[in-house]
Amino acid sequence: MLLDGIHVPLTTPFYPDGRLNLRKLEHNVDRYSRTPVAGMIVLGVNGESNTLNDAETREALEAAVAMAADEKVMLAGVARDGVSNSLEVAETATGLGYDGIVLRLPPTLIGGGVRETLTYFQAIADRSELPLVLTSAPGYELSVEVIAELAGHARVLGIVEGSGRIAEIKAATAAVRRTATVTTVFAAVTGRMLAKSIAPVAGTGSYIAVESLGAGTAVAVAPPVAGPGLKTRTRETGFQVLGGTTVGMLEAFRAGALGAVPRMSACAPQACYEVLAGWKDGDEGLAEEKQSRLIAASERIEGQLGVPGLKYACDLNGYFGGRPRLPFVMATGAEKAEIDELMRGMRN
Repeated sequence: MLLDGIHVPLTTPFYPDGRLNLRKLEHNVDRYSRTPVAGMIVLGVNGESNTLNDAETREALEAAVAMAADEKVMLAGVARDGVSNSLEVAETATGLGYDGIVLRLPPTLIGGGVRETLTYFQAIADRSELPLVLTSAPGYELSVEVIAELAGHARVLGIVEGSGRIAEIKAATAAVRRTATVTTVFAAVTGRMLAKSIAPVAGTGSYIAVESLGAGTAVAVAPPVAGPGLKTRTRETGFQVLGGTTVGMLEAFRAGALGAVPRMSACAPQACYEVLAGWKDGDEGLAEEKQSRLIAASERIEGQLGVPGLKYACDLNGYFGGRPRLPFVMATGAEKAEIDELMRGMRN
């Protein structure tokens, strides 16, 4: 699976009484699907996942992936304290058609030993049917040595690195050689795209690849009803590294990151994408200009106000944010006025 591009860590909408608001989650995913972002992370860093019970976790995962455009990479946050609990969420994500899972260091292992940390991630990678993306950030940081060890596991695709060590990680994992299936324009191919490229054969209950049905092929059953087959190729990827902060996006790209998971992309996906677009176009001046307008907003909203601030900023840009779930509390009137001003140049 290719991780190139901007991946949005979704917020989780709630009703004023704290119930999960699935309709607004669907609304948000539908809107993000119409932007140039590469994918979305459900129940990730912005998702308040620790406040959801098991039933709510499944409902949120199900609602989000059902509404996502087929070409968007969908990743599920599955981090739990225990291996078995994380695997239960991973199994749910597998059944719902997710493309991969995102896993950070659980609180119980913060400050723990290397052996326990490796055991946690390796045990999940061994048993999960979906590929795994690591997350490392201040407070949940993985050492470069641990990352290099885990990178050798065939099921560990890459890492979201929020501590600014992109170059070190790239150097430590340079020996890892992998390829990903991509489209003819080198975009990611998701499992949902592949599923729709398989055509049902009427009356048999079996499936054959559409592209295998040439113009002169004769079959003794009704013709397939699906659309044309998906043409793919492969791309060398190695161990894939994504930037994990908004303010450090451009620096991450300079150091070799394929993309980023900026928290501010939940409320300003276009503004975050434009930094990457400027960089890919070779216009570093434009990329710097685009990132400069994000820095002040990110430092205050993402860095200081957290989820409540991000949710209010989402409301300003047509993505439902609403109230956070307790113990988080809503932004104050003064904080909202400050966010209004910071987001003025980043309205959709």
